[in-house]
Amino acid sequence: MSCKPTRPLLTRRHIIAATAGLAAGIGGGNPAHAQDDSDGLPAGGDALNKFAPAPAPALAFTNAAGRPLTLRNYAGRGLVVNLWATWCGPCVAEIPSFAAVAPELRRLGILILPISIDMGGLQTVKSFYTNQQITSLPILLDTTGDTMTTLKASGIPVTIVINAAGLLVGRYDGAANWNTPGTIATLRDLTATPATPHNDIQPV
Repeated sequence: MSCKPTRPLLTRRHIIAATAGLAAGIGGGNPAHAQDDSDGLPAGGDALNKFAPAPAPALAFTNAAGRPLTLRNYAGRGLVVNLWATWCGPCVAEIPSFAAVAPELRRLGILILPISIDMGGLQTVKSFYTNQQITSLPILLDTTGDTMTTLKASGIPVTIVINAAGLLVGRYDGAANWNTPGTIATLRDLTATPATPHNDIQPV
């Protein structure tokens, strides 16, 4: 389940325009409804396409303060990188599971990096987080849409897993429920992070 263009050659702006109608219903939704949506999604640990470690994609994005970032800023940590947008229904159904599992993964040394491709940027995502009472995830932005091209994504959400050595070890195109015991165990094993607590790790 993902938001995809109706034609392969549609530009990102056209994709957003075509799906913008979703935003009206989604943006005003309540947190409980969004969380319920994730319950019907496949478990992320089962859905992940796992493969031999490969070079990680060169993703470029910014944080809420406008600071330019790449995956190198998180070297030595396991990463779950999610490409999403507030106008994408499957993304909105999935995000609450990321928010719920983020504290537990952080204790295991794994960070969730949700990169929004909303053209509205900071204010759009900030308003969505406030409305959905999301406080455990960082606001990360790519208003250029270059991350979609880099990941060769035909739609969103897309989630990739990077291990502590900075290598790509998993990918899933579509929405999933990431807040399950099996998924946590799978992400811990895939990212090969130490078993000791990492309560000091904070999102950039």
